[in-house]
Amino acid sequence: MGAIRLRNVEKTYGSGPKAVKVIHGVDAEITDGEFIVIVGPSGCGKSTLLRMVAGLEEITSGEISIGARVVNNLEPAERDIAMVFQNYALYPHMSVYDNMAYGLKIAKVPKPEIDARVQKAAKILELSQLLERKPRQLSGGQRQRVAMGRAIVRQPQVYLFDEPLSNLDAKLRAQTRLEIQKLHGELGTTSLFVTHDQVEAMTLAQRMLVMNAGRVEQIGTPEEVYHRPATTFVAGFIGSPPMNLLDGNADGSRFTVGGTTLDLPARAPRNGRLLLGVRPEHADPAPAGWSLKVDVVEMLGAERLVYCRLGDAPFTLRLDATLASPTPSGTLVVSVEARHLHWFDPQTQQRV
Repeated sequence: MGAIRLRNVEKTYGSGPKAVKVIHGVDAEITDGEFIVIVGPSGCGKSTLLRMVAGLEEITSGEISIGARVVNNLEPAERDIAMVFQNYALYPHMSVYDNMAYGLKIAKVPKPEIDARVQKAAKILELSQLLERKPRQLSGGQRQRVAMGRAIVRQPQVYLFDEPLSNLDAKLRAQTRLEIQKLHGELGTTSLFVTHDQVEAMTLAQRMLVMNAGRVEQIGTPEEVYHRPATTFVAGFIGSPPMNLLDGNADGSRFTVGGTTLDLPARAPRNGRLLLGVRPEHADPAPAGWSLKVDVVEMLGAERLVYCRLGDAPFTLRLDATLASPTPSGTLVVSVEARHLHWFDPQTQQRV
């Protein structure tokens, strides 16, 4: 069983007054066969957390379990995991076949079984015609598939992916995402996937673990994280363009921001200072509603991004390109349904 349990996991570098804590008490339960994406900005601790699960970094305190075993003091080779790195980490002098088989040879797996596993992995990843080539003869996407094949032949309890798509161009990233999804559908092995790319996170994850500054901000399905962000950080990080956050004062069904008073489609959860969040795609042109001053319009093919101001606060819209284009320096009136309003406490940054 490949379930993973993290209990109050912490990581500190150094000691004494110069100690720097980079992971702050992470708790998570990952069920057997689940595909979890750890997402967050650069430097938030996501790769460090993955490396602690792999055994490449020691944990300062807490407990990590894989299956029924606590693995805090086990070496990486004893944890029954396989890792796919960002830089492929292939042996340049070995063929594709030998790169995929090398770990099994070291483990003294019988040759017939090695061949069977390599051939099966090569078929899954469409590498059968490339087994005799060297890495320098492969494209970036093919090299990444070889790296994944090397992990597959291990048949571990857990796969760990450390930003494996970041070296690929946009088209190859999209193709490889589909391959990883199909791969997980076929193998059903517990997987942890680290990325800073929210598109990868939203498309691959069964559940997401959103990190910020060494802390877990929210754990949930992509739908839960997108539609009910737990904090202002999650609201701003997940979604492109990010959620509009307006700092103002609520009074029943009215909200005042930057000297402009807005009529709300439903009462605010409480009176007083609040942050009001609205996603760019959830404000629609309407005959009556909130009046915005248009600054810049960007045409992106199927949609337009419209950068506006609501009073003195910036406000971004994402509109279908089939609608009439707003005029820069003009006025645009929009309405927002009650179900698309998000409220946050300005002090704690938590959802209200």
